[in-house]
Amino acid sequence: MWIKYFKTIFDFIAAFFLLVLFSPLFLMLWILVVIFLGGRPAIFKQKRPGYQEKIFYLYKFRSMSNAKNEGGELLPDCSRLNTFGKMLRSTSLDELPQLWNILKGDMSFIGPRPLLPEYLPLYNSEQRRRHLVKPGLTGWAQVNGRNAITWQQKFDFDCWYIDNKSFTVDIKILWLTILKLLKKDGVNVSESITMELFKGNKKN
Repeated sequence: MWIKYFKTIFDFIAAFFLLVLFSPLFLMLWILVVIFLGGRPAIFKQKRPGYQEKIFYLYKFRSMSNAKNEGGELLPDCSRLNTFGKMLRSTSLDELPQLWNILKGDMSFIGPRPLLPEYLPLYNSEQRRRHLVKPGLTGWAQVNGRNAITWQQKFDFDCWYIDNKSFTVDIKILWLTILKLLKKDGVNVSESITMELFKGNKKN
């Protein structure tokens, strides 16, 4: 009943309230991104598959500079992620613009994180089940390791959520997410900048 009737209503009301509440923070972060990372836009958008694999634009605060080499190509991620960008990621403040995605109905507060559309042809039938619900701002995989777990573990956690989704599970994930943010757990994998790309499933 929670998923079918009330979750969408809760998502809309909560996202609207938080967008209003955090509007001064949004403005401050917008200015700081321009100052410390240079250039524009402060918010970037990227295509992601959502519910039933429908493509939408996900919004985030930019956490890397637009620094380029002499040939006009962007420098490697590690060269473009400065102290300010790392702070945005470690506190997950770069994810705040996704409240707009939730308000629009593209996402929910709780659900599997939206991944890249390039991964869609690489999923097996079990992994593809992650698109049976709206993607979330946080999810079961995020509170069980985030970027510190393998892709297979991430998909297993996503599918577990699909099979066990409920109001109680959502509240548990929300609470564990708050604890994770306070501890800054699982933001990066050792010294790498982001989770390594998914390259598909190994064949036997």
